[in-house]
Amino acid sequence: MKYLKIFEKFEFDDIDFTCKELGINQYTINPDGSVDVDGDVYLAEKRLKKIPIKFGRVSGSFYCQDNKLTTLEGSPSKVGGEFFCFRNELTTLEGSPKEVGRNFDCHANEIITLEGAPREVGRGFYCSFNKLTTLEGAPIEVGGHFWCNANKLISLEGLTKNLDINGFECERNPICELYKLFPNHKSYMDSLDYNYLRGTNIVKRRLEEALDEVDIKMPKSIHGYRWI
Repeated sequence: MKYLKIFEKFEFDDIDFTCKELGINQYTINPDGSVDVDGDVYLAEKRLKKIPIKFGRVSGSFYCQDNKLTTLEGSPSKVGGEFFCFRNELTTLEGSPKEVGRNFDCHANEIITLEGAPREVGRGFYCSFNKLTTLEGAPIEVGGHFWCNANKLISLEGLTKNLDINGFECERNPICELYKLFPNHKSYMDSLDYNYLRGTNIVKRRLEEALDEVDIKMPKSIHGYRWI
């Protein structure tokens, strides 16, 4: 497949050819060389190492899962439907759309930071089975589920505010045992004001104060953490 040098000099004929080769029919080439698409873009399972052209806005969904992508450079700035980039070789979400209308799914990569993630996700945000130690950079707004299972999280700092507790999952992370002490998402987020976390250390006195606020008994120990 012919790749274009994104953000460099481009030829409209080359872009047109690439769109047709990718099975994209309803599109507009913008003056900057980006491509707006009316409908879905399906780039999944094509052994891609990078997105072959620079996309602008996509009214439907954008599928680029099950490739060998190491970067999301060239992704649309806005997607009306789903954005699926799971099972690639991504270490960062830089280049992601800023807005996704439905679900954003980047599970099963090698992602170590959520910096560059969309700012708004209409439904679910799924970043499980990566290598995250922090949620800094997470979307500002998520309308549905937020799943971050099976990472290396020792803190939920940076997590999207005002999530429904029923839509949040952080199983198979060190932080899970601490999070479960609190009755709901809001009470946990409020507890962080007590500043009791120091990496994998917990300031015991401050955590006890936070638990007292929600009438929870202090545990004898929390797996994965040490009292200080």
